[in-house]
Amino acid sequence: MKLSSRTRYGIKAILAIAKGYGNGPIQVKSIGKQEDISNKYLEQLTAMLKTAGLIRSVRGPRGGYMLAKPPSEISFKDVFWALEGQMEPAECLEHTDYTLGCADCATSRIWQELKDSIVGVMERVTLADLLI
Repeated sequence: MKLSSRTRYGIKAILAIAKGYGNGPIQVKSIGKQEDISNKYLEQLTAMLKTAGLIRSVRGPRGGYMLAKPPSEISFKDVFWALEGQMEPAECLEHTDYTLGCADCATSRIWQELKDSIVGVMERVTLADLLI
């Protein structure tokens, strides 16, 4: 499994916002400069994070983005799923009704165990953990 640039940059962006938690909103241009991400790309990422309810926007000259809840309440899984959607290491886990022989597949157990392990780690790690 390889993380996409969307996920890598999205994590960088939300961590930059999390660093300022409690200090008011942070502007896209500030995040972009700090993390070396284009403002245009950041706007796309922040829109996805906002739609997922992880961040909120504040309008005005001192506006920008802030976390919608404390960093300790936002898991890596929340961010990953907001940017990538749920992960399925094998097609048969997602479409059991449509994948021929899925119920009898010797590897489906392994794919499910792999998914459960990865999701378990992503659920345990919060933004607060990553800020340390």
